[in-house]
Amino acid sequence: MTSPQFRPLAELSFEEARDELIEIVSKLEAGGAPLEHSLALWERGEALAARCQQWLDGARERIEAAKIKDDATNETSDDA
Repeated sequence: MTSPQFRPLAELSFEEARDELIEIVSKLEAGGAPLEHSLALWERGEALAARCQQWLDGARERIEAAKIKDDATNETSDDA
């Protein structure tokens, strides 16, 4: 069995990375794959988890920035 081919992480949306991670976890839990294939899946899963975390961190930063902007706008309108 050859090592699986994967799309580059930078091309994946959060949902695509999450769905692929779920698929990999299912495959690893099912077992039966050769060691090298399982290791490749594990490594890909770790990378996907990190990519999902990047997406979540970016979303959190955007929300915080929007809150700060909203708070500043509200303070300005309260002063008027």
